[in-house]
Amino acid sequence: MAASLERYNLVPLSVTCLCARPCLPLSKKTQILPQRCSKISLRLVLNGSKAAFPVHTNSLSAMRLLITAIARAEPDRLGQEDEKEEVDKGNNFPKSEESIVETQKKGSQLTKRIVFGLGIGISVGGVVMAGGWVFTVALAAAVFVGSREYFELVRSRGITARMTPPPRYVSRVCSVICALMPLLTLYNGQIDIPVTFAAFVVAMALLLQRGNPRFAQLSSTMFGLFYCGYLPCFWVKLRCGLAVPALNTRIGATWPVLFGGQAHWTVGLVATLISMSSIIAADTYAFMGGKAFGRTPLTSISPKKTWEGTIVGLGGCIATSVILSRIFCWPTSLLSAIAFGFLNFFGSVFGDLTESMIKRDAGVKDSGSLIPGHGGILDRVDSYMFTGALAYSFVKTFLPLYGV
Repeated sequence: MAASLERYNLVPLSVTCLCARPCLPLSKKTQILPQRCSKISLRLVLNGSKAAFPVHTNSLSAMRLLITAIARAEPDRLGQEDEKEEVDKGNNFPKSEESIVETQKKGSQLTKRIVFGLGIGISVGGVVMAGGWVFTVALAAAVFVGSREYFELVRSRGITARMTPPPRYVSRVCSVICALMPLLTLYNGQIDIPVTFAAFVVAMALLLQRGNPRFAQLSSTMFGLFYCGYLPCFWVKLRCGLAVPALNTRIGATWPVLFGGQAHWTVGLVATLISMSSIIAADTYAFMGGKAFGRTPLTSISPKKTWEGTIVGLGGCIATSVILSRIFCWPTSLLSAIAFGFLNFFGSVFGDLTESMIKRDAGVKDSGSLIPGHGGILDRVDSYMFTGALAYSFVKTFLPLYGV
């Protein structure tokens, strides 16, 4: 009887024994009789029900009434459990469906990322091999799109809440000036005078505008000229300016005359290929290392980057630089190849962090949506911004001075 009360949630309001022998309490809700009693007074209520009924009868009648009450309560209890299971199943079905849709979406994004990444890699490789005007015009087009993305980030809601952006016509003029800088670099070989003149013109346009000119306008515009226009020009100086043939290159000795022969393999071409390949290796190995071993965040600017991934990326970058230096026979010293890989890695890391800082202040995830699965141009070339200047300085200044 006590087990039935506990199992079916029957709560006795009172259980009274009318015989001379006392009853022992089992719990706060139930009482059982140590011996058979002739008369029992029951007052029962089903848990969750408002109905209560008193019973004044002997033990046999009480048991019959108790069994009848239990039988009536059983269908309701089973029905409530079935209804609860159906509700739970109904709630779980959308979750499983959402997880399937989310997995399919991630797979589609990964496919797009791989396909467009391979397409970009092959296209950039062909442009770098071509050199000259082909390389410079392609770089100028990328600079124009990247500068437009930069000034859109400056005008975004996250940045304009704390500073005054430059007027839209000034940002458009700056984008055109940035696109012309690589072309002027190829034509003149130097960019110092054109950049200084362009900065002076832009500063005058900002200071003479209607209203109250702000320093934030001047600083963001000048940084845009430097970041989006001046820095990419060093890739032109590295690829097209260092036209000395790499005589020790074995690939150049067998290169077809139709494509330029051995003279096509210059120091600038070899240095550009090693530098860009090292940057790609650094990003790839850092991503893989972060996924596999990443535990310690590198910086709050980019929370997904970890120290473990950074160390793995550094090792992959240096290894790529050393392997390619053995293939191209340049640079001839192992120490110089390691130093070149070390320099490329730090240039790529701080270029990536700089763009991440701009996007964080702007409150956006990607700088644009031009490349499916990759974001904008700045999202793809941020690691190359400072690296071109560092690589050119290393080849032009450091190697001749120290000969390592």
